[in-house]
Amino acid sequence: MAVFSVAERVGFTDILYTFSLDNFRYLWDPLYGRVFLRTLEMALFGTVATLLVGFPMAYYLARYAKRKTLLLLLIVVPFWTSFLIRTYSWLIILDEDFPVFRALRAIGIVPDDFRILYTTKAIYIGVVYNYLPLMVLPLYAALERIDWSLVEAAQDLGDSPLRAFRRITLPLALPGVLAGSLLVFIPLTGEYIIPVILGGNTTFYAGNLIAQQFLEARDWPLGSALAMVVIGALTIALLIYARLLGRQEQYG
Repeated sequence: MAVFSVAERVGFTDILYTFSLDNFRYLWDPLYGRVFLRTLEMALFGTVATLLVGFPMAYYLARYAKRKTLLLLLIVVPFWTSFLIRTYSWLIILDEDFPVFRALRAIGIVPDDFRILYTTKAIYIGVVYNYLPLMVLPLYAALERIDWSLVEAAQDLGDSPLRAFRRITLPLALPGVLAGSLLVFIPLTGEYIIPVILGGNTTFYAGNLIAQQFLEARDWPLGSALAMVVIGALTIALLIYARLLGRQEQYG
């Protein structure tokens, strides 16, 4: 990939192996900047949304659930089917003719022109659904190791439940938060299937833009340069994660 990123395309399909940074200079075009910002927005939204939804689930599983094995199995079950099939299932659910939407239109809750499929909202719904287990599992693993008597002791000494959560639970769960955020954020920066299926391939993100350069435009050097930029950004994210985790272990 790195070799192709500094090569040049000759004609329609031929590649001239040389050392040229022209492909990276093209990426300074505001068009590509908007694509990268849109991709970052999707990755950040997916990370934050899965964290907000997944943390209460993991907290309940770790502290209160009686049938943990069964509930964990239900969380893992989606991994038993293809990512593609799970995404296509939302293509059916979010269709405007789905029975739920027909019923909501009939009773006047949603307008007649209500439409969510092939929009950014549909993409975000697919992102949260497909990536939620990747957030819940590391959160659960971190919360499961917590000695809950520490929280009870803090509350006995005068802390409110919220203050005890902020001072005890959240710092101890931070490694799980960081690991889950990384597991969601990294693949989302190159997500291809969800925008194509649920977004109708009408809104470009880094993943489907790279795919277009390879499969349609046949501009492998430019596609490789795009991919190298994504890889570079992920490397920075990994270094930040390693630094934060190292600091947590040092002072934890």
